Amino acid sequence: MRYGFLIDQHRCIGCHACTVACKEEHNIAVGVNRTWVKYIEKGHYPDTRRHFAVLRCNHCDDAPCIEICPTVALFRRADGIVDFDNERCIGCQSCMQACPYDALYIDPDRNTAAKCNFDASRVEMGYKPACEVVCPTQAILSGDLDDPESEISRRIAMEKVSVRKPEKGTKPKLFYTGVDGDLLNPTMMEPQSAHFWAEKQPGEDLYALKSVNPERPIPGGAREVYDVPHATPWGEKIASYLWTKSIAAGVLLVAALLLNMGFEHEVVTLQLVSPALALVFLTITMFLLIVDLKRPGRFFYIVTKPNFGSWLVLGGYILFAYGGLAALWLIYGLTQDSVAPWLFWPTALLALASAGYSAFLFGQAKGRDLWQSPLLFWHLVMQALAAGSATLILISPLTKVSVALFLLLGQFLAISLLVMLAIIVGELMLAHGSEELQRATALLTRGALGRQFWILVIGAGIVLPLGLILWPIHLFSYLGAAILALIGLWYYENLWIKAGQAMPLS
Repeated sequence: MRYGFLIDQHRCIGCHACTVACKEEHNIAVGVNRTWVKYIEKGHYPDTRRHFAVLRCNHCDDAPCIEICPTVALFRRADGIVDFDNERCIGCQSCMQACPYDALYIDPDRNTAAKCNFDASRVEMGYKPACEVVCPTQAILSGDLDDPESEISRRIAMEKVSVRKPEKGTKPKLFYTGVDGDLLNPTMMEPQSAHFWAEKQPGEDLYALKSVNPERPIPGGAREVYDVPHATPWGEKIASYLWTKSIAAGVLLVAALLLNMGFEHEVVTLQLVSPALALVFLTITMFLLIVDLKRPGRFFYIVTKPNFGSWLVLGGYILFAYGGLAALWLIYGLTQDSVAPWLFWPTALLALASAGYSAFLFGQAKGRDLWQSPLLFWHLVMQALAAGSATLILISPLTKVSVALFLLLGQFLAISLLVMLAIIVGELMLAHGSEELQRATALLTRGALGRQFWILVIGAGIVLPLGLILWPIHLFSYLGAAILALIGLWYYENLWIKAGQAMPLS
């Protein structure tokens, strides 16, 4: 048994009865919706026409929200309905990033994720979903897709149907017939300054979809007339988490490399200060992850109710293990003459894992095309090397390192910045693929975020530090390079998070 929906847009009159019935059935707060009707218009007066589309959860057979949810708060029932348990949700909002259909939201009353659940309680009692019952034109049809005799199966077999974003491979079970194709493709929209019956939220159009060349509008492009706000769940806390994690992983990764190169005599820097810094920034990283949750009091559910398929869970365990070895490194440095290879090499491997696991986490956020780069793991590793080298350069005057080590740290920073620059060129300048990806990269390089990207990230964060290292006026030029590199890295993380969420998913 697999329940699914068929929505006949030939019949839909855009009355919003389904939205109202759903809100009443589930006592949904103002400002959020489990199902909504989007309006677009095409043509010019008097030759114009309005089209509708009912949007909601697609109850995918291969639902990415289930995969990324760290506490099994989202799950697929035996009847194919993708349901949620708000008692397990920690409010991490990762499901909102994973869903390519903009179907999830944060319930403002519970501070947990919610979405259409197919009116599962009514289905269990043998009733139809409320939206289907109330539809005045019978535009909404539900039923068992596995039953060839069901009305929905017969209609899907006999009529031309469409699904949203089939290229995502989620196997959606929400089918449309008679829908205008532009309604299912957000990149075909031409955003307007206001909505029919409503003003847009302040700043909602800051990253609105625009044609790459405004002189050549999309032929037959649709005007967006009525829609719901599109959330951007992650912000500066997540950018700061990536930044602090890079420092936490990088200092011991660099320290392990230096110990292997024969700098065991730099006891204070490599055996005491480095693990201490790693523990401090790892603590800040964990703190940022917890305070970003909508239900921070439930953070321990990652341990007590884990989904081992989620990289949020796996990443948490990696950070815990890395913290344990960093603490052992510090204890060993306090009690022994030197840190043995049996300790610093496993720590270095966990440092690599700590720096790079976020690539797999963002890879599970299938709704955000910018975050699907195959180079992301290596970019994060280079960020850790740069952040670790820069941090050790900054504390060098306090720990009184040798000139040889100081210069070598500068070389590490320069090499990592050069590789980062090459990766950024590979990720952004040579980006191909979906329209969403091309527009997100254009937003970073030529759009609203372009000035910050070129001045603060590329100029001040990479090019200027490289100049200070390669052509130093004084040894203290390295300190300026380190500060600029860390500032540029934070701005890159922040802009990358913003640009990744700038493209509406519906």
